[in-house]
Amino acid sequence: MKNYLTYKFLLSAIVLLFTVPHLYAQSYIPSAEDSNFIYRSIEELPDNPQKVFRLHLPKKKLDAVPQEVFKLVNLRELVLNKNRITELPADISTLRMLERLDLSNNKLRRLPDEIGALESLLYLGLNRNLIEELPQSMGRLESLEVLELWDNELSTVPDEIFTLDKLRILELRGILFSDEEIARIKSLVPKGTSLYISPPCNCGN
Repeated sequence: MKNYLTYKFLLSAIVLLFTVPHLYAQSYIPSAEDSNFIYRSIEELPDNPQKVFRLHLPKKKLDAVPQEVFKLVNLRELVLNKNRITELPADISTLRMLERLDLSNNKLRRLPDEIGALESLLYLGLNRNLIEELPQSMGRLESLEVLELWDNELSTVPDEIFTLDKLRILELRGILFSDEEIARIKSLVPKGTSLYISPPCNCGN
């Protein structure tokens, strides 16, 4: 009898072990009122733009950033990767609370000076665009921790980027810098920043 009760206790414990996490996860599904809730289309945005904190619009075949986005003054996270966006409007400066901006896999050639207004930005993803030049105003992104720029058309990186004290990761792989520029970048990158950069191509040799 004692063994039987012990067996039942162990069996109950195992069932509880597997069901409680499941119930816990279910009970924490974010609602539209939650700051962790992710909106996934412009159409589902609420009437009150101040209640939107996260907006993900990847693979929407967008040629431009929807104007509705710039009314979301409390937006913390904006994901627009894998679209066809050719320009980032100066209105991006209205999103002062933005912490994460992902514009990778688009067709951007430049960034507006106004991007420097995003002083809360922690992550900026610009991989796989056509960017030829970075604005000096990016030196004002004082909170930036991760800057991803791999596979762009840059020939240089402005000095201001290397003044970002909180920058932990600078991703520059897939960019055909000259030997001199690579040496310059390596000499300027802060000690606390992990630099990822491709070796020179020497394609003409």
